[in-house]
Amino acid sequence: MAVSAYVLIQIEMGKAVEVANRIREIPGVVSADIATGPYDIIVRTSAATMDDLGRMIVGQIEMVDGISRTLTCPIINL
Repeated sequence: MAVSAYVLIQIEMGKAVEVANRIREIPGVVSADIATGPYDIIVRTSAATMDDLGRMIVGQIEMVDGISRTLTCPIINL
């Protein structure tokens, strides 16, 4: 079963479009939407395992220039 999560992202001012477009290119990213409020971009991800999800977030998403902070919210199915 795939593991999904929302990643809430704060970015440097003026980089929303650039950062969202770069994130959308990452394999496993389902969507990357620009938002208002405490987080600037909300990303939905999907990966085969929790380890794969972690590698995607730490190794790819967080490496995008312009990101200042992320918060990962794994999705659970009850």
